Amino acid sequence: MALKYLIDENVDPIYTIQLRRLKPDLFVMAVGDLTTPKKGTLDPEILLWCEENNCILITNNRKSMPVHLADHLAANYHVPRIFILNPKLSVGENLEQLFLIAEGSVDNEYQDRIEFLPLF
Repeated sequence: MALKYLIDENVDPIYTIQLRRLKPDLFVMAVGDLTTPKKGTLDPEILLWCEENNCILITNNRKSMPVHLADHLAANYHVPRIFILNPKLSVGENLEQLFLIAEGSVDNEYQDRIEFLPLF
């Protein structure tokens, strides 16, 4: 199964634009899109949506997302993955990481985990 990314609303929209432009076969949605959680949706609800829709969350939320994930897992829920972008990397470098992950990952490789970029 192909990976699906949900871009959190705290991530610069250039990521969604560039992911869609440079890798059109990659399934990329953003919070606030028609079929995704609306902007302003609380993180615990976004994690539930990601679980239900098998989407990997891409976020900048380094502080509270680990807490939300711990609470989510404690409630016996799961999440495909969460990747946190690296502010020290350029947009292009973070995008390259996301492309490599999409091309080289296997199902459930990062389930229930937060991974900080870069992975490679």
